[in-house]
Formats: sequence, structure tokens, C-alpha cells
Amino acid sequence: MKKLIVTVIAAAMMFSGCATAYQKTGFSGGFSETQLGENIFQVSFKGNAFTSRERASDFNLLRSAEVALEKGFNYFIIVNSEKYTTTYSRTTPITSHTTGSVYGTGNNIYGSVTTTTTGGQTYYYSSPVSTNKCVGFKEKPSTGRLVYKAAFIIESIKRKYGLKQYKIGKIK
Repeated sequence: MKKLIVTVIAAAMMFSGCATAYQKTGFSGGFSETQLGENIFQVSFKGNAFTSRERASDFNLLRSAEVALEKGFNYFIIVNSEKYTTTYSRTTPITSHTTGSVYGTGNNIYGSVTTTTTGGQTYYYSSPVSTNKCVGFKEKPSTGRLVYKAAFIIESIKRKYGLKQYKIGKIK
């Protein structure tokens, strides 16, 4: 039982700072994008159990801004946004360990047996997912929707999370 507790504590300490990094989709999550039209693209960010919903949303917005700039658009609007959490569980395996001792004296035999059973605990994890469908514009559109300036979003979010600054020049 002590080994199990030590193992769980060590794993928790090891993974405590393991929120999904800002990266392409991999084992621990990340971003992906799909071009849907000349100036329309969809960007998703999937976190892991250590990623907050705010971080997933921010990283999705960051990648949306980067894609806009990569495609030659200075501005973008989000026409559809989805944010949800996927929940999954894991149940630890059940194991039993039996120890015993027997001793005899004269015509009598004495013994004792101890069985210890561990495991069977269920742990629940949640992973945030954020998806934006965006339309890019070279010039700032006059619309009733919220218009994002890609360069500003990139600098702002990268500063917030201490990420390497994007080389975009002066923001107007």
C-alpha cells in the first residue's frame, strides 16, 4: 500500500506542471487547423487533464491569429466557436497479496494468513477542447462582429504565457 501511495504522489508531482504545451497535436494534445476556403479556416486546440479551459481557449485564439498571418490576413473574425470538455476515467487494477506463516509444536500446527487487496479506484480526468471557424481579411472589415488584429493577439497571448515572441514587427 505504501508503494502505491508513493507511486501516485511521484506521478502527481511529475505531471503537475504538464499542461499541454503550445505545439502541433501530439500525445498530450495541441493544435490543428484545416483550410476550408480561400480565407476561411478552422483551428482547434485540445488540452490534456492538466490544461485549464482558459489556456485551451487562449491557445486556440493564438493559433487562429498565427494561421491568419501565415495566410496573408492581418485581421480575422470568428464566425463559429465551440468549447467543450471531454471526460474519461481510469480504474486501477485490483491486486491481492497473501502472506502466511505456519509453525508446529508437538502434534499441533498453528498458522496465520493475511491477504491485502489494493486497487479498484476509479479516477476521472477532463480535457478541454476549443475550436474556432475563422474568416481572414487583409484590411479591417466594417462589420458588427468582433474583429481581431492577428499581430496584436499573437503578442498579447505569447506575453501572457511567457512564450517566445513572434517576429511580426511593430503593431499599429
